[in-house]
Amino acid sequence: MYFDPTIILLLPAVVFAFIAQGQVNSAYNKYAAVRNRRGMTGAQAARAILDRNGLSHIGVETGKGRLSDHYDPRKKVIRLSPEVYGSASIASVSIAAHEAGHAVQHAKRYVPLVLRNSIVPVVNIGSMLSWPLIIIGILLVSVGSYYGEPVLYLGVIFFVGVVAFHAVTLPVEFNASSRALTEMFEYGIIHAEEGKYAKKVLSAAAMTYVAALAVAVANLLRILIILRGRD
Repeated sequence: MYFDPTIILLLPAVVFAFIAQGQVNSAYNKYAAVRNRRGMTGAQAARAILDRNGLSHIGVETGKGRLSDHYDPRKKVIRLSPEVYGSASIASVSIAAHEAGHAVQHAKRYVPLVLRNSIVPVVNIGSMLSWPLIIIGILLVSVGSYYGEPVLYLGVIFFVGVVAFHAVTLPVEFNASSRALTEMFEYGIIHAEEGKYAKKVLSAAAMTYVAALAVAVANLLRILIILRGRD
């Protein structure tokens, strides 16, 4: 049976991703049980931050699924998972404030967010087709096909786009968390002593994006090693 030795490069990144996801769940579960002193729900926190930034036209709705919270720039609405929307926990207001931070980024045309949104169509295609194109390209090259090289390198280009997407996502997410903390403090959504707990929730969430980038980079290194090995 064939063993791909480049898989070893991927293992540390995958382990990191599992650890990061575990930290998110742990931080959320812990601080979802801690009520913020003001008694403000996630929905109220998001609404307050939006209004404070002149974004009263952006809606706040209940979404579906656990930790499915996101900002939809096309429909200009923040969708919060049910447990975040109606809960007055520190975790809930932190997550809601983070999503409101994305809405503020969008309104102010925060450059990394604009860049990320601009490459989404290519990334969506690339994430589905990159590996199939690379594998097909290698097979075509192995049988001497003229189309092998173009197909192979098209797959590589698509995957580079995936890595670029993950890379530009980091400043977007870190900035949204920074905005969230600033807004929560300035508006009085959380008190000073609650800030360290909010930071733990947001920092744990941010690590999942770092882990996603690590996995993407590890896979790109695998691709480059595979290409070099066939030369």
